[in-house]
Amino acid sequence: MASVKKKSAPQDRQGAVLIVSMIFVLIFSALAVSMATMSGTNVQLASNQHKVGSAISSTESGLETMRFWLNRVQFPSSTLPSDYHGTIVSNLQTDLSANSITNVTVYNNGTIPPVPLDSATGQAFEGEILIDPNNGDILQLSSIGGADITRTIRVQYDIQPYEYPIFDFGMATKGPVHFLGNPTVTGVNSNDEADIFIESNNNNLAMLVTGNTNFDGDITVSNSIANVSLMGAIQIGGDTGPTAIDNHVNIGAVSPQFPVPDTQQFQQYATGSVIDSSTDITNSMTLTNATIAAGTDPNFLGNVIIEGILYIEQPNIVTFSQNVDSRGMIVAEGDPNFAGANNSLSFLGNFATNPVPSGVQFDAIRQEEGSSILAPAFSVAFDGNFSALSGVMAVSGVHFSGNVNAMIEGTILNYSDNPTVIEGNATLNFDRSANITVPAGFDTHRILSYNPASYEEIPQ
Repeated sequence: MASVKKKSAPQDRQGAVLIVSMIFVLIFSALAVSMATMSGTNVQLASNQHKVGSAISSTESGLETMRFWLNRVQFPSSTLPSDYHGTIVSNLQTDLSANSITNVTVYNNGTIPPVPLDSATGQAFEGEILIDPNNGDILQLSSIGGADITRTIRVQYDIQPYEYPIFDFGMATKGPVHFLGNPTVTGVNSNDEADIFIESNNNNLAMLVTGNTNFDGDITVSNSIANVSLMGAIQIGGDTGPTAIDNHVNIGAVSPQFPVPDTQQFQQYATGSVIDSSTDITNSMTLTNATIAAGTDPNFLGNVIIEGILYIEQPNIVTFSQNVDSRGMIVAEGDPNFAGANNSLSFLGNFATNPVPSGVQFDAIRQEEGSSILAPAFSVAFDGNFSALSGVMAVSGVHFSGNVNAMIEGTILNYSDNPTVIEGNATLNFDRSANITVPAGFDTHRILSYNPASYEEIPQ
C-alpha cells in the first residue's frame, strides 16, 4: 500500500496566531483604558457641573434671602445720601433681630458672613451690600455661594421714594361718603381714574346716594360689615341695577395707608407778606408766597388771587367770602390726629386752581408738583362754584354745597371719620393721566426697588 506524506506548515508562519492575538489584546486593553479614562473624565465633569449648579443655586438662595429682607427696608426721605448705607444696614439689623433671625447676620460695614444652607455638602452663601460708588441712589448686593466651587452674582436696588397706593383712587376717605343729589363721577381717560375708596370703620353705612347714581369707577370699602345705600337708578362701571353693585362694589377690602403730608417743608417758600390781625383784608388782594399767622381767623371780603404758596399756621378759621384763584398751593400745618373745630377753610365764592405763575420767585415751588391743597388738620367747605383742582387735596373733612362741576387732576384725600358730603347734582371728572406718582409733600419715605436688568454674574 502506498503511504501518504503530510505537508507541514512553513517554519516562518509558526507563532503568527500568538502575535495576532497579542495585538488584539493590546488593542482591546488600550480601548479599555481609554474608555475607563473617558468614564472617569465624564464622572469628574458631571461632578464639576453638579458643584457649579450647587454653587449657583446657593448664590441664588443668598440673593432671594436678602431680597426678602431688603424689600422690607423703609427709611425717612430726610435721610442724607451720605447716611444711606448706615441707615439701610441698621434697618436690616433691627428687622432681623425683631424677627428672631439668627442665621443671617449683617455687619456694620455691610458684610454678610457665611450662612449655611446644607451641612452635609458644605453649601453656604455670603455677601455684601454697598452703595454704588458712581451713583449714591443705587445699592449693590453681591452674593457668593457654593462650597468647593463658588459663584458670585451682583444685583442693584434703586433707592427711591415710596409710591403710596392710595393715590390710585380718585377719592379716598376714612369716613363715609354722602352724595345728597344725583352725582356723576367720571374717569376722563379710563374708568379706574374715578375709583372711590371708603374706610368707614366707625360707620356701617359707607355710602349714601339719595338720587340717581352714575359712577364710572368702582367703589371699595374696607369695613367688612358696612353697606352702601343707593336709592335711585344705579349705573356703576357701565352696569346698571343689582349687577352694578355685584360687579363694582367691593366690601371688606384691605385698607391702604393714608399718608400724612409733611407740610412744614413748604414754610421755606412763604417769604412774602404775613397776614395777621392788623392786615386790611376788606378789599380784593393778591397773596404772593404769603403766611396767615396763627389765631388770625381772617375773613377775606374781596376776590383773592393766591400766587405760589399760601402757608396757614394753626389754629386758624379762614374764610374766603368771594372768588379764589389759586395759582400754586394752599398749605396748612397740623396733624390730622388733632384736627378740630379751630381749624377750617371756607370758600364761599368760586374756587379754581391754575398753574404757578412764571418768575424766579416761583421757581422752587414750581418744582413741587401734584398737590393743590395740603391741610391735613383742617376741614374744608366749598359753598360756591367748584370748577378745578389741579392736584391732590388732603384735608380732614370735606363739604361741597355749591355748584360742583369740576375737573380734578389728583386724589381727594380725607382723613376725617366724619362723612364727606357732596350736595346737589355734582359732577366730578377725574383726570389722572398726568398724575405725579409721588405728589408734593408725600415724599416721606425711601424704599429699595430691585432692578432685574442689573443681574450680573461676576467672572471668577
